[in-house]
Amino acid sequence: MINKAVFRQYDIRGIVQKELREDNTKLIGYYLGLAIQKKTKVEKPYIILGYDIRKHSIMLFEALISGLNLAGCKILNIGLVATGVNYFASYQEYKIDDKIIRAQASVMITGSHNAKQYNGFKITIENQPYFADDLIKLYEAIKKNENINIVDNHNFINVDAKTLYIDYMCEQFKDLKGLKDKFVIDCGNGMANTVITQIFDKLELNYEALYKEPNGEFPNHHPDPSNEKNLEDLKSYLKDECHYGFAYDGDADRIAVLTQKHNIKGDTLALLFSKTMKNPVIIGEVTYSQNVFDEINTHGTTIMDKTGYSNLRLKLKELNADLAAEVSGHVFFNDRYYGFDDAIYATFRVLELIQNGMKIDEEIEKLPKIYTSSNIEIKIQEDKKFLLMEKIEQSLKRVNRDFPIIKNICRVDGLRINFEYGWALVRASNTNPLLVTKYEASTYATAMTYKNSIEKLIQKEIDELNSLTS
Repeated sequence: MINKAVFRQYDIRGIVQKELREDNTKLIGYYLGLAIQKKTKVEKPYIILGYDIRKHSIMLFEALISGLNLAGCKILNIGLVATGVNYFASYQEYKIDDKIIRAQASVMITGSHNAKQYNGFKITIENQPYFADDLIKLYEAIKKNENINIVDNHNFINVDAKTLYIDYMCEQFKDLKGLKDKFVIDCGNGMANTVITQIFDKLELNYEALYKEPNGEFPNHHPDPSNEKNLEDLKSYLKDECHYGFAYDGDADRIAVLTQKHNIKGDTLALLFSKTMKNPVIIGEVTYSQNVFDEINTHGTTIMDKTGYSNLRLKLKELNADLAAEVSGHVFFNDRYYGFDDAIYATFRVLELIQNGMKIDEEIEKLPKIYTSSNIEIKIQEDKKFLLMEKIEQSLKRVNRDFPIIKNICRVDGLRINFEYGWALVRASNTNPLLVTKYEASTYATAMTYKNSIEKLIQKEIDELNSLTS
């Protein structure tokens, strides 16, 4: 009835009707409710619940709250929202039955950037991500007793988080009012425009909006701005007086920022934002360009951490750092904000840079010229990928003279192998049966030398592993 595969590293996600159905979603709701009670020590916790535009979100919403209600939870329904609004809502106060309350947990029903047949649940408890081992424990609790009869119970309390969010943003960014610089956004028919153009209009900003109507069929392009082909329409608007563009994934917690010259990745965004902060502490992940780490370290402090939005959010709070960002576009502001990833909020922080006179293209072009590859995926069986990583690490200890000289290896997340003129990254995906590699060097030719050497080593270990298990 319940498939362990939907309990992923950072959230619960699967194909609806095939992997996530009404019956097992009720179970998820019930056992999650018990877990929230246990973790918060609150008998009847309040749960913020929002959902995206996918056609099955309402079905999952009703099934989930049936389980949560059986567990004794109280549901605060915020309706159709972006994930950032869901997180924001869990920090706010509400008047319920003449009492002022805060929620103990939140659930966002969303398939994020996945195709339309997917959906799932992003969960926080006491404003901390509920992921990894916690999700495995939830799965194990369900497996012990899947035969509970959970009747429909769609009771909830409506609260208006969107108005609170819009008012907050308009107040925080009131100095942007009337900004003349023109920009364009691509909502990708996702959740960004459940609030964003209302804020733009109140601030009298000069913008155009593409595909702003939420539509769970995603009729114009796939809702993933990390894929270059999904940015083609946005790029076509970046000409003449329109210098900046913003694109969002399906639930608007991930952003792409474009100029007429550059598609600015998350590590470079972190650098740009750091320039506006005094002695900033910035948390990056292992796929960052070394240029970015080096440049931020000239005026602040960088910390390298694991890839993954839940990991970065936890580390940001643990260290009380100013900002964290993933190359893929999750940006977390602890500086002047709550420390969660919110692409809508990040948009306004970029607009502040523009208003304050930062020449974004010029700042990017000051960095030393290097070549950085995109992520390269190597398919490997799920049950072999971590064993393969162990074998690769051992093999790196006994490379021959023809192999590039290794200065050191960082093991924060996989293996970041530092060479004389660049680095190579090899890591096991937390969510898919893949190894992910990436290469950076002072020149393209040098990066390809590193790539060829690493790929040859990996293939040798794959062949040996397959021969042992065949």
